[in-house]
Amino acid sequence: MEPLYIVAIGVMAGAAAYLLMSRNVLRMVLGLLLLGNAANLTIFVAGRLGSSLPPLITGDQVSVAVSANPLPQALILTAIVISFSLVAFTVVLLHKAHQHLHIVDTDAMREAEPVDSAAYAVPDEERP
Repeated sequence: MEPLYIVAIGVMAGAAAYLLMSRNVLRMVLGLLLLGNAANLTIFVAGRLGSSLPPLITGDQVSVAVSANPLPQALILTAIVISFSLVAFTVVLLHKAHQHLHIVDTDAMREAEPVDSAAYAVPDEERP
C-alpha cells in the first residue's frame, strides 16, 4: 500500500512544481496548495500505516510498538491549518491585486518595477 502513496506523492509534487512555474498567479496558488497536500501525505506515510490500533499503553505493555504513530497525525493537523491560512492569505492577496491591476499574469504585474530601460539608467555623473 505504501508504494501507491509514494507514487501519489511524486505525482502531486510534480504537478505542484509545474503549477508553481506558471506565470498565472491562480495556478501558482493551486500549486502551493497541492505542494502542501503532498507534504502532508509524506508526513502521513512516514508514520506507520499498517496498524489500526489506537496508540494506548495498557498496564502490561511497556511501549507502543504495534499501533499507529500519533505524532505524524498531530503534525499533519497543524500543517493543514497553516496551509489553509497561507492559501487564504494568498487568495485575498491575489483578489486585491486583480482588483487593482486587472491582471493575473506575474510578468504584467510590474507596476513597482517597470520594464522601462530609462528607469534603470545610471546618470552620467555617477558613471566611472
